[in-house]
This record gives sequence, C-alpha cells and structure tokens, in this order.
Amino acid sequence: MDGDSQVIPDIPKGNVIFAVPKKGRLYEQCMKLLLGAGLDHIRPPRLDIAECKGLPVTLVFLPAHDIATYVGEGNVDLGITGYDVLQESGEGDNVETVMELGFGKCRLCVQAPVTSAIKDVSVLAGKRIVTSFPHLTKKFFDQFGDDKETKIKYVSGSVEAACGLGLADAVVDLVETGTTMKAAGLEVVAEVVASQTVLIANKSTPHRQLVERITRRIEGHITAERYLMISYNVSLENLSAAQAITPGKRSPTVTQLQEEGWYAVQALIEKKKSSDIMDQLSEVGATDILLFALQNSRM
Repeated sequence: MDGDSQVIPDIPKGNVIFAVPKKGRLYEQCMKLLLGAGLDHIRPPRLDIAECKGLPVTLVFLPAHDIATYVGEGNVDLGITGYDVLQESGEGDNVETVMELGFGKCRLCVQAPVTSAIKDVSVLAGKRIVTSFPHLTKKFFDQFGDDKETKIKYVSGSVEAACGLGLADAVVDLVETGTTMKAAGLEVVAEVVASQTVLIANKSTPHRQLVERITRRIEGHITAERYLMISYNVSLENLSAAQAITPGKRSPTVTQLQEEGWYAVQALIEKKKSSDIMDQLSEVGATDILLFALQNSRM
C-alpha cells in the first residue's frame, strides 16, 4: 500500500490489519458492530488508523469501494464492504467471504424511465447504459450476445440523473428504498445482484488464528443482536406443542420442575418474532413466559 503509506503508518508487526469503511452509510453500522464485538479503539483526529485495545488488531479506514481490492491483494487481512463492491472489484477468487453481516441490504438493478414502459430487459442490450458498476453491468448484458454491444459509461455519482439528462437509455444503480429512483422517474426492469455488507478475508493471511477469533466475536455479537432468550413453564401434555413453537437454534433446554408433570423450557428465538411467539405459547398453555436480552454469545 505504498500510495497510502500516510494512511496506515507504523503498524505493529504481527497485527491483523482490518479495513472498514471510512464514511458513508456503512460507517456508523460498522462502528456499532466493532464495539459489540469487543474491538474497542480510539481513532486519532484526522488519521485513518486506530489500534484496538486488548487484541493485536489495527483498523484502517478506507473508501468502501477500495477495500475488496486491498484484501484481495493481501495488503490487509480482513475487511468489511458490500457484496456488490466485492463482485465489481473482480477480487472474488482472492478473498474468502467469511460471513454476511445482515445490514446495508440493497439491490443492484437495471433501471429505465417509467415512460419507456420496458418489460423485457433484453431490449436494452446494445443501448446506452450509465453506471458506477461497469464490470457487473457488462457481465449482465453480455448474456444477450456479442452482436449487441452495449455502450456502458462509468460515472462515480448521480447515476439516476443520466436518463433525464439524455446521457443514457437506462442506468444500473443500487436500490435501497426506491425513493431516489422514483423521484428520477425510473423503475426497476431487472435485478443484477442482491447485496448486503460482508466480512471478507484474504485467503493467504498469515494471521488465520486471530482472524478466526475476530470472526467468532462478530458472530457472537450478531447472534446477540438478532436473538432473545425465552423462558417459560409448560405441562407435559403441552410440551411437544410448545417445543415446536420454540425449537431454538439447535434444540430447547428442558428441565423438569419440582411440580410433577411440569417443565421449564429455555430457547433462543428471533427478536423480530418474539411477540408472535409469546402469543402462540400462551395459546398452547405455557405460563410464566419471560424474555431476556443477550449481551453477547458464542455458538
């Protein structure tokens, strides 16, 4: 990383170098993730580097669209970026997609003016397409044959304005809520790739053991964010029905109570389904239903 030596000076030898987005929509979510995983750090003002406390990990803050390249070339060991950016970089064969992180979900889509009323995306082959993802766009339109050479033009921002300005017949851009797309008078014609934020690692990292330790920490935090522990009492005659409602990640923990014919059950449930699950348990005769938040976990 000679061109960026001012960004990551004097990294301690033996440290894992972990690249995270330096700004934008992913930055705040990544900071919460790192804190939850115990990767506490202090980022000095005006520097794109920070040392973690308690683990030999150096964080470097880089543009999200560069992270896949740095990881793929072995300049850094770990990185967080979008799956769309990873695929666009062409580094897919050089990095390991360690895990999906569950945030930053969006779709890379072919979008055309609503007034064009295009229902079959193949009619855009050979037309003018503006995008920030030229590699993925070319790969997508290549499926329609070499006889229709699609004219792909790269722009770094404001892709959605290209059709209105007469620069393109369609665009390939990210769709999150669709608000920007609709405001520009565009509609989705086809999906190129579904994306979310991913944790990636260089396949040849010399710090495999520490990379796996960091991964377990992140997995534990994500599990704690997504799940709750539910506890309830239920009679033997209703135990099977209750267990079917709360199967847990592997299986529920069942303990016989002193009162004959009654059991205490504990299981992990998805946080977003917790209210419905509590209702269902009540309906099959469970009592003393309690929910407990998780601080962290190792599964």
